[in-house]
Amino acid sequence: MPQGKPITVPDDGLSTRERRQQPLLMVHTGDGKGKSTAAFGLAIRAWNQGWDVGVFQFVKSAKWRIGEQTVLERLGELHRETGEGGPVEWHKMGAGWSWSRKEGSETDHAVEAAEGWAEVKRRLAEETHDLLVLDEFTYPMEWGWVDVEDVVETLANRPGRQYVVVTGRRANPRLIEVADLVTEMTKVKHQMDRGQKGQKGIEW
Repeated sequence: MPQGKPITVPDDGLSTRERRQQPLLMVHTGDGKGKSTAAFGLAIRAWNQGWDVGVFQFVKSAKWRIGEQTVLERLGELHRETGEGGPVEWHKMGAGWSWSRKEGSETDHAVEAAEGWAEVKRRLAEETHDLLVLDEFTYPMEWGWVDVEDVVETLANRPGRQYVVVTGRRANPRLIEVADLVTEMTKVKHQMDRGQKGQKGIEW
């Protein structure tokens, strides 16, 4: 794609502008570092355009607060205070989703993942957000906590102009098949391979 131009132009009857405005289903997968980081960078870019951003963080513990959450929530506050940018919601499972206000446990992650997906489906149907980040959502799909075909059908047939990015290793082939943009992060070297643990400002 030299100079940002597509390699081919489909004969679909759409103008360049109409084709450019089509929403995307994006997948960040692979064993390398940076899948979620790239998705949250995309969320910041969307906020700057005034989009409504919804982040749904699967798998990670609710006790784990990453730097991007602090930044995006502060940007959401800035929007409420000044009107700049767009609204931001951040939800994560691990101790009960933030909208349910109930304590979770280590034994009911599958239930919480299914509850989170049901909420995402509801919001997609209602076109609540312009961009939805489904962070580490490949794992509930892999572990059978959510139905793969239900996910694929819902995301592929979502109404309106909603952008979705899914992150996580080992993305299901069916998800890759229906996605518009798939990036595979490949690890070449990682400091953890030599025993160096994660660092603040780098990993969180």
